Amino acid sequence: MPLSHDPLWPRAGSWPAFEEKAADTTTDAVLLGVPTWRTSLSPTGAHATPAAIRDALPRYGTTLMGPPPIDLNEVLRIADAGDITEPDGDDGEARTIARVRELAAASDLVIALGGDNSLTYPVALGASATGLITFDAHFDLRDGVSNGTPVRRLVEDTPAAASVDTVPIDPTRIVQIGIADFANSLAYARRAAEWGIRVITLDDVRRRGISDVVAEAQEIAGAEPGTGERPRIHLDIDVDVCDRSVAPGCPASVPGGLAAWELRALTRAVASDPRVVSADIAEVDATADADDHRTVRLAALCVLELLAGLAARR
Repeated sequence: MPLSHDPLWPRAGSWPAFEEKAADTTTDAVLLGVPTWRTSLSPTGAHATPAAIRDALPRYGTTLMGPPPIDLNEVLRIADAGDITEPDGDDGEARTIARVRELAAASDLVIALGGDNSLTYPVALGASATGLITFDAHFDLRDGVSNGTPVRRLVEDTPAAASVDTVPIDPTRIVQIGIADFANSLAYARRAAEWGIRVITLDDVRRRGISDVVAEAQEIAGAEPGTGERPRIHLDIDVDVCDRSVAPGCPASVPGGLAAWELRALTRAVASDPRVVSADIAEVDATADADDHRTVRLAALCVLELLAGLAARR
């Protein structure tokens, strides 16, 4: 069913191409599709998700109620850089790192649309992140290369492509929010503790509240890297941190996860920090979503919450 048209009610999405936008003005935020899926530990159609998120965005407006109310399109210059072709594998990761590096140099915030969680590795490296915040039910500290390994790889690995020059992330500048009972192993919990990763469990989020959790995460991930460069935080939004009732399109979501409003509030609060230079939205399988597309629509709202956080910096 086509959407109604109202000239007084602008819709989200349909932002100009990055190259077109960059030709005449600077860019505040840029979207980039990174449709990773080939190394997923469970069958997934996550490569279909960037297009699905773009299709869902026009279902929403661009106005924040404030007060005072503002239109994101009036206060932000937003562009879309299209998709990385075949982002999986060594060559795909190298292309992703190079493209994100280019976009990060030309904007304040790169928003990567996944794809499974393996995209976090090249996107964070491309943005030269010195700190990492994850919203995730899982540690993603497995060995090997898959959607269950990006956090470990950011600490331990270097890209296989020799042409890519990157720096690992100090694990003491990593904060994992929403880690859930019965969704991880003792071995990976011990690995996180041994490395000094700050783990804030799902129960901790609800006990402490969003503001308190976000303040701690920003302080840890935004710590000075000790290299004379400014801190740069990457935010990984793994939507399977949410309750399965609101995220049925996430293969690993379970009953009892975050509510949709909690994920949205966390996303906007973290993105309001000017040290956040990149973010990814991961683990949504658009081909496995409910008939009402609730998971993809939540992912699209996360895009808008990231933009709202960016607008709050102004």
